Amino acid sequence: MRPLFAAACVLALSLPASAKITRYVTGNPADVAPALFGPALNLGGGGTDVDAALQQMIDLARGCTSCPATVDVVILRASGADGYNDYIYAMNGVDSVESLVITKAAEANSAAVVATVANAEVVFFAGGDQCDYVRLFKGGALEAAVESVYARGGAIGGTSAGMAIQGEFIYDGCNGSATSAQVLANPFDRRATFTYDYFAWSDMGDVITDQHLVTRDRMGRLLGFLARQIQDGKTPTAWGVAADEVTSIVVDKNGLATTMGSGNAYYVFADHFPEVCQAKQPLTYSDFKIWRVGPGDTFDLRNRPAAGYYTVSVTGGVLSGSPY
Repeated sequence: MRPLFAAACVLALSLPASAKITRYVTGNPADVAPALFGPALNLGGGGTDVDAALQQMIDLARGCTSCPATVDVVILRASGADGYNDYIYAMNGVDSVESLVITKAAEANSAAVVATVANAEVVFFAGGDQCDYVRLFKGGALEAAVESVYARGGAIGGTSAGMAIQGEFIYDGCNGSATSAQVLANPFDRRATFTYDYFAWSDMGDVITDQHLVTRDRMGRLLGFLARQIQDGKTPTAWGVAADEVTSIVVDKNGLATTMGSGNAYYVFADHFPEVCQAKQPLTYSDFKIWRVGPGDTFDLRNRPAAGYYTVSVTGGVLSGSPY
């Protein structure tokens, strides 16, 4: 057993050409290989992280709440440093935490980075700019490594931008952050850009996510994003999975999504073709179905319900009432 690091050890990985990456390691740098009992997802709405949700993600991967099994956690980010290391290392069942700050695609797809991610049991995407995660990580060896962790029963998580990339359809923000007012007035606003064919988690099909939902009043833009997926022929029906700040959605291996934290999760169903969803015209769409799920309550993503919702319509870009 190698000695534990009392604080994060900063290592520079040797990469080809001019690519360099800084890796922050806290805990035991040797690999562990426990049996895994997931997969699991942790979808964080941004703001302050939810301690219980991060612990639940770890416990779902290792299959227990109080057993000797430990996991290695990798934090992926395109900016920042080791802010998660000590925080997550203090949780039960964590053998080590490594934060990888990746700013170039060559770094993301290097053998050293890919091996570190592939050997992890938990991978967590920090907040920041989801466009970075699309530009740098999509379609390469790093994406495949993350998918391999999920496939063997590990846990994948992310908060804010890290949650944004977890649905089948991704609002990528690569032309700037869209507001509800902009998207309702014009669902084809230049800021409403999407990425496809990234992760394909088993219970996130036909889903686009959103974060900071109530705090930044983003429900309107989420409705426009859903209408766009149908209008653009990506799917005949679309789902939104969204969370407010200080709120996480933890999805277990059976597709049961539990709301954790201080706010609500929202599940939005667009089940028909938009009445009006055209460039430079305000959105008109009748009867979006919305489920509001509070802390401690669950939503079955694998067997999505047909009752228990309220409806909100958009007419000429104007909501029929409060969507929250």
